[in-house]
Amino acid sequence: MNQTLRDRKALLVFVGPALTLYVMIVIVPIIWTVGYSLFEGSPITGFQFVGLGNYGKLWQDQDFINAFLFSARYALVVTAGQVGFGLLLALLYLFFLKRSSAFIRTLVFFPVVLPTVAVAQIFVKLFEITPQYGLVNAIFAAIGQESWVQPWLGRSDSAFWVAALMNIWTAMGFYAVILYAGLLDIPNEIIESARLDGANGFNLVVFVIQPLLTPVLVTSIIFSLNGTLKVFDQLLALTNGGPGKTTTPLTLYMYRVAFNYNDYGYGSTIAIILMIECLIVSLLAFRFARRDVS
Repeated sequence: MNQTLRDRKALLVFVGPALTLYVMIVIVPIIWTVGYSLFEGSPITGFQFVGLGNYGKLWQDQDFINAFLFSARYALVVTAGQVGFGLLLALLYLFFLKRSSAFIRTLVFFPVVLPTVAVAQIFVKLFEITPQYGLVNAIFAAIGQESWVQPWLGRSDSAFWVAALMNIWTAMGFYAVILYAGLLDIPNEIIESARLDGANGFNLVVFVIQPLLTPVLVTSIIFSLNGTLKVFDQLLALTNGGPGKTTTPLTLYMYRVAFNYNDYGYGSTIAIILMIECLIVSLLAFRFARRDVS
C-alpha cells in the first residue's frame, strides 16, 4: 500500500507539472476558441451570440473556400517534395556519400536554421523582375530565352510554385536527417541478404527498405502535412497572400479576419476548422501506416 502511494506521488511529481502546462497552453485555449466561435465581434465592438451561425457562414464565404483549397493543395505538394527529396537525400547519404555524408548533411540542413524572413527575401531577390532582373530571370535572359522572363511572384500560378519551392528547400534537410536515422536502424544483414538474392537498387528500396522505413516515413509525412497546413510566416514574408488573395492560406486568412477585421468569433471558427483538418490528416496517416505495416 505504501509502495503504491509512493509510486503515485512520484508520478504526480514528474507528470503533474508537464500535464498542467499542457492543459494551460493547449487545452484551455482550444476551449476558449470553441467558445469564441459561437459569437461574432471582438472585445472592442462587443460580442453577439450566433450559435453555429459562423460555421454555416464558412461555406458561403468564397475567400474561406479559396484559402481552404489553397492550403490543401499547398500541403500536398510541399509534403510530397519535402519527404520525397528528404528520402532521396537520405538514400544518397547511406549508399553513395558515406565518407562525406556528415558535411553534406550539414550543408543541406543549413536552410532549416535560417530565419524565415531571410529565406523569403532570398527567394524574392532570386525571382524578382524589377527594378532589375533576379538571378532566375537574368539566367533566362542571358541564354536568349526572353519569353521565359516573367514576374514570378506577380502571377498566381508561378507564385504558388515559388512558395512551394521555398518551403521544400527550407525543410527537406530536416526530413533527410530523420529518414537517414531511420535507414541506419535497418539491419545491414537484411540489405546484404536482399542483394545476394539478386535485388537491384529499385527493388531494394521499394520492397525491402520502404516497408521497414514506413513508421519513420509516416511520422515525417504527419509532421510535414501539419506544418504546411499551418504555414503562416513564410507566405506572409514572400507574397503576403498575393497576388490578390491567391496564395492566402487558412492561417493568414484567419489572422486577417480576427485582427484586421476585428471578428474574433469568425476567426476562431476558421481556427477550429484548421485544427479539425490537422487531426483528420494525422488520424488518416496513422491508420494507413498501421494497415501497411500489418
